[in-house]
Amino acid sequence: MRPIRSSDDAMMCHRHVTSDRLCEHPTDAIALSFPAAMHVWLETESDIMFACREVRSLAERLNFNRSSTYQLATAASELASNLVIHAGGGWLSATPMTKQCLTPPQGIELLSKDDGPGIVDLILALTEGYSTTGSLGCGLPGVKRLMDTFAIDSEPGRGTWVRAVKWH
Repeated sequence: MRPIRSSDDAMMCHRHVTSDRLCEHPTDAIALSFPAAMHVWLETESDIMFACREVRSLAERLNFNRSSTYQLATAASELASNLVIHAGGGWLSATPMTKQCLTPPQGIELLSKDDGPGIVDLILALTEGYSTTGSLGCGLPGVKRLMDTFAIDSEPGRGTWVRAVKWH
């Protein structure tokens, strides 16, 4: 596991995976991003377990209920597994977010970024039961279902990024 080296690296990565957008605008409220609570390079099974524990711990610190905490940890596990299995490694970050300025964080943003082979058919990849590795094919469809906001971008030969947010 390779942690990010500086806040400048974290900002550069965040801007890259969000197309230079540091805020989102759900339902006329501004969502402010906080510094990433976790930003790690994942390439092994133990890295996946570490990421899940960190996301669960962050959700507990932000007083997410038990169900939402497990949903976040499950989504992080699926994204982390995809990074390791399909791309040979990649970055995963978890960032507290708020919908209104000057309020405590009410959400967690998961960002996943890799430079792997990319996904040829996103619609097929988001279909429940579809798998290129013989697995159950629940990963990306599950993340989309568990989280409140989900976005994915991928291009063959250029990698994949996923952004998913869970609100209180």
